Amino acid sequence: MKSYLGVGVSVGVLAGLWTQVSVQLGLVTWVAFIAWACYFAAGGGFTGFRKGLAANLSGVVWGWLASLLAARLTFGGALAVIVTVLAFVLCVQAAVSLLSFIPGAFAGTAVFFGTSFAFGSTVLALVVGACLGWASGILGERIQKAVDGTSATGPTEPADPVTPAAA
Repeated sequence: MKSYLGVGVSVGVLAGLWTQVSVQLGLVTWVAFIAWACYFAAGGGFTGFRKGLAANLSGVVWGWLASLLAARLTFGGALAVIVTVLAFVLCVQAAVSLLSFIPGAFAGTAVFFGTSFAFGSTVLALVVGACLGWASGILGERIQKAVDGTSATGPTEPADPVTPAAA
């Protein structure tokens, strides 16, 4: 349990702050939490930030294009065909290293649909969420080093908060 203390404290504090600020500013609170989760799921650190956010944003763009197409196609089963192609594209774009986090692409599309196609506010919340992920990773590592009594100097990328350090 001790190895999760730093990330727990940093995520908890930043989550509370984000919730308060986003509600007061009328931002989409929950979307940032999805991007935040993608940051950690994509590995954390610079890689998790880059791949998670790029995949999230590509999912929003593909979802937007699919919504435009769905508004114009009126034949029976059009939506099913669009979703089929969309799911295929979200997977095969993973051939590009930057877009190789497939769950992030699906998450990006899902949050775009979940916000009733609010492109700008979805993108903003995804960017904020990825930044919160990065910040919580760095702060979590610093807090953990303080708890463990180790030096705060070292790599600037946070350690993997999901895998406890060997005792």
